Amino acid sequence: MHMADALISPLVGGVMWGVSAAVTAYSARKIKAGTDEGVVPLMGVLGAFIFAAQMINFSIPGTGSSGHLGGGMILSILLGPHAAFLTMASVLTVQALFFADGGLLALGCNIFNLAFLPCFVAYPLIYRTIVGAHASEKRVRVASIIAAIVGLQLGALAVVLETFFSGVSELPLTTFLLLMLPIHLAIGIVEGLLTAAVVTFVGKARPGALATAAAGPAVAQLGSGRLLARWLLLAAITGGLLSWFASTRLDGLEWAIFHSSGKEALSAPATAAHSLAAALQERTAVLPDYSFRPAVEGSEAGEVAATSGEEEKQWPDVNLATSFSGLLGAALSMLLAGLLGFILLRLRQRP
Repeated sequence: MHMADALISPLVGGVMWGVSAAVTAYSARKIKAGTDEGVVPLMGVLGAFIFAAQMINFSIPGTGSSGHLGGGMILSILLGPHAAFLTMASVLTVQALFFADGGLLALGCNIFNLAFLPCFVAYPLIYRTIVGAHASEKRVRVASIIAAIVGLQLGALAVVLETFFSGVSELPLTTFLLLMLPIHLAIGIVEGLLTAAVVTFVGKARPGALATAAAGPAVAQLGSGRLLARWLLLAAITGGLLSWFASTRLDGLEWAIFHSSGKEALSAPATAAHSLAAALQERTAVLPDYSFRPAVEGSEAGEVAATSGEEEKQWPDVNLATSFSGLLGAALSMLLAGLLGFILLRLRQRP
C-alpha cells in the first residue's frame, strides 16, 4: 500500500508531510520523557524484521492480487504506539530513499497510512480493548485479526481519499474505493493471522509477555540478547532467502489502480515538486525496485508500475539483487530506528 508520487498533489503531499512530522515529534517527546531503555535495541531489530517481512508478497486466491505484512500492529503490541510509529516511519523512509518503494512526495501519506493509523487508532481502540487486562492466546488471535483488518481498511480508505483530494490522477472515486476496500479486507485477514502467530510465538518464547503487552509494551520481556539474536536471524533469513518466494502478482494498491484505470502505469504530473522529488529519489535509490540499477534502466520516474500479469517474473525468483536488497534494507532500517531511539534516550539523560 505504498503510494507513488503519481497519485499525490504537492498540496496533499505537503499537508501529510506536516501531519506525519507532527506525530513523529510527538512520539519522540513521549519516548524522551520516559520509556524502557530496552526499547532501543528492540526498535532496531524489529525494524529490520518488518523491512524484510514486507518484501514477501503473498497471493490472494481468486483475485490475481497479492499483499504483504504491514507490521504496524506487531510493532505496537511489542513496543507500544510511540516507539512503533518511529520504527515504522524509519522502515518507510529507508524504502523510499534507497529502494524507490513509495514516492518521496507521498512519504508523509505512507507514514500516516501505514504507521499512524495502526499504531494510534487500531492498536489502542481495537486491539487493547479486545485483549483487555487478562491476555490469552484466544483473545490475542481475535484482537490481532480484527485490529489488522481495521487498520488496513482505514489505510486503504486514506489512500483513496488522499488520491481523490489530490485530483491529479484519472482514478474514479467510487470504482477505486470499491476495489481498494475488499482487497485490503483479504490482506488484513492474512496480516491478522500473521500478527497473531508472531505475538503468540513471543509469548511462548517469553512467558508473561502477552500479559505485559496487554497492559503496555512488552519491551521488558523481550530485551534478552538471545531473543534479539533470533529476531535478527529471522530478518536475515526472510530478507536474504525467503524474499525469493514473494508473489509476482500486483499488490493490492497496484491491482486496484490497474482495474480502476485500465492502464498499466500512471504518470506523475509535471510539477516542480514532482520533478524535484523524482530527481532526488533517482539520486538516493541505490537499488530501485530492489534491483541493481542496470535491471531498471530506462524506466520512467514517477510512474505507478502496474502490469496485467502477462509478463510475470520467474517464481521463485532466485536473485542476488533481491537478497542483497533484503539484507541491506534490514540493516539500514535497524540502524535508523535504533539510532533514533538511542539519540532520544541520550537526550533524556542530559541534565
